[in-house]
Parts: sequence; C-alpha cells; structure tokens
Amino acid sequence: MTVEYLADRREFIPTVARWHHTEWGHLRPGETVEDRAVRVERDCGHREIPTTFVAVAGYQCLGSASLVACDMDIRPTLTPWLSGVFVAPEHRRRGVGAALVERVVQEARALGKPRLYLYTPGSGALYLRLGWCVAERTFYRELWGEQEITIMEFAIHAP
Repeated sequence: MTVEYLADRREFIPTVARWHHTEWGHLRPGETVEDRAVRVERDCGHREIPTTFVAVAGYQCLGSASLVACDMDIRPTLTPWLSGVFVAPEHRRRGVGAALVERVVQEARALGKPRLYLYTPGSGALYLRLGWCVAERTFYRELWGEQEITIMEFAIHAP
C-alpha cells in the first residue's frame, strides 16, 4: 500500500466523491455526487492546503484523507484540519486509516504548521491511539439538529 496525492491519481476522484457523498452527503442537502466530484477535484492540490491523499494498493483505492484550511464554521480560527478520513469498509482495521492520518500530519509538518485539528462525532479512539488529544466536546449542527462532537488536536513537532 502507498499513500499518494489524489492529484497524481485523478482516476480515483469519482470513487472518493462517491464515498464522501455516501458518508457525509446529508451535510450538504441538494449536492449530487457530480457536485461532490467537482469539489474533490478542486481540492486535490500538491504540497498546499487544500490537498487530498489516497491509499492505493495496485489499481485499487482503499481510502482517502484531506488537509483543509477550515472544517468547522464555529471554530474559524483553528487551522489547518484533517478532514474526510474514509476507508472503504472492506479495508478497515488494517492500518489504512492510520497511514492516511500520518500522511496528512507529514504534509502539515512540511508546510510549517504547528498544530492540526479534526472533529468527529465518535469518541475519536483511532486518533487517541495515534497521539491526538481531545481539545473539547461540543455540539455542532447537523441536518437533523445538534450533534455532540469531539474536537481533537495534534501538536506537530519538527522532524
């Protein structure tokens, strides 16, 4: 398995767009898979923010993760963010998510960022295992109302 810039593996943009639409489409009512594909393509940079990475084995895309400037409108001063971590169900619990998270951390480090943030509706157990800390628990808007989420942070140390 390798983790690569989505910009270098554009053939996976439709796959990533489908995954993200299925997983988080409820957050953008009215957005189609095609709309999502346009956004995914726009945000797949190289050594910049935003950028997206994909985990690849042979000709198969296993998962994706992004580095974005801001992922929560209620915390606009926190930047940058790990966002959109997704691993295809059949590839979970095999280290793919951890590899994607580590690649985003490396990218943030290379860009000189001292911290990285994320939010998750779950406990964040994966991220805790990877050295992330809980910054706060709060409520965030969802289509169906407020949902409790965990905001986490990661202190990036120089290599």
